[in-house]
Amino acid sequence: MKVSGFTFIKNAIIYDYPVVEAIQSILPICDEVVVAVGKSEDNTRDLIAGIHPTKIKIVDTVWDESLREGGRVLAVETDKALAAISPDSDWAFYIQGDEVIHERYLPLVKTAMETYLNDARVDGLLFNYLHFYGSYDYVGASPNWYPHEIRVIKNDPAIGSFRDAQGFRKKPDAPLKVIPIDAYMYHYGWVKAPEAMQKKQENFNKYWHDDEWVDQNVEKVEAFDYAKHIRELKRFEGSHPRVIQPRIATKNWEFEHDISINNLTFKDKIKAFFKRTLGWDFGYKNYVKVKPKR
Repeated sequence: MKVSGFTFIKNAIIYDYPVVEAIQSILPICDEVVVAVGKSEDNTRDLIAGIHPTKIKIVDTVWDESLREGGRVLAVETDKALAAISPDSDWAFYIQGDEVIHERYLPLVKTAMETYLNDARVDGLLFNYLHFYGSYDYVGASPNWYPHEIRVIKNDPAIGSFRDAQGFRKKPDAPLKVIPIDAYMYHYGWVKAPEAMQKKQENFNKYWHDDEWVDQNVEKVEAFDYAKHIRELKRFEGSHPRVIQPRIATKNWEFEHDISINNLTFKDKIKAFFKRTLGWDFGYKNYVKVKPKR
């Protein structure tokens, strides 16, 4: 069984993406990792090239800055990396530049790959998510965070990135058939120094909206105000992936939140009630679950 990792990145240093840790976290079960590196204003390319002497395969790209709606450019860049994986790979393990998988889950992921390798019912594997916010000590608890997403897919030319690269679809426009696995992806996109987060907000929203929207909706401030945007948080009681721990040790800002306080809307509260009492999942579902083998 051969496994290729793939991802995309641009200006990782300027916007403080933990992309090195992201790639390192999947590297042990990947035979190669293809990285579409967009033309950057920093040393992102050298950063990526230095991760591993033989497993890293760089595809140099130029982002189409005219793709301003719905994050479409991110899907385009994802597809560039996916198209460059080895043709003889069986599986493709996708990870974004602000995601890290805990090493404890790698054996489980590999076992699932082996189990469903020749199962024609299955297009991919579905992961659980933890979304960290403000610091490494809190995770989002409100219904607006997506709870699951596809991160491992079969090496099938019919499969491509969907919308803003959050998930995948099968041509012409079908959801993937997936096996849910009990593995968590740790999403650190909302954990940066407030100044770095503000820079990211000003830049990244340009890939979803036009200049007028950005001017009207993104505050012109020096530092992002985490407290202003909280709906509901809970404390994280587990351990972080080993590869991210050196970054955590260098954290140079403070963020504290009273978890008894939330700003949930009435709609959020209704969703939370039904999820807690009946187990209903209100998350966006771009997939169809397949019954696991026994």
